Amino acid sequence: MQIQVLKSKLHCATVTEANLNYMGSITIDEDLMDAANLIAGEKVQIVNNNNGERFETYIIKGERGSGCICLNGAAARKVVVGDVVIIISYALMDFEEAKTFKPSVVFPKEGNRL
Repeated sequence: MQIQVLKSKLHCATVTEANLNYMGSITIDEDLMDAANLIAGEKVQIVNNNNGERFETYIIKGERGSGCICLNGAAARKVVVGDVVIIISYALMDFEEAKTFKPSVVFPKEGNRL
């Protein structure tokens, strides 16, 4: 049996930009991506702690060290700069493997720094 489990999480990152005129996605600082074991193109769920919105999109690699968390396209309507979001990815794995799997969970500091 395969189940879907938490793979990666950026917990309480701050939105730095919302770009309505860009074709979909979320741009994430590459340092944050590496720390949370995320890759470009990966599907993620975004949970907005400020307004309760939950939505899915995919990752675009942002400038390393920039602290960038930018919602693009339609997703930009679901956030305001300064909102606190949780960025979550899941993985499909065997039930037995899932019992011992350890997700990558990152708690960014002020400015979305590690």
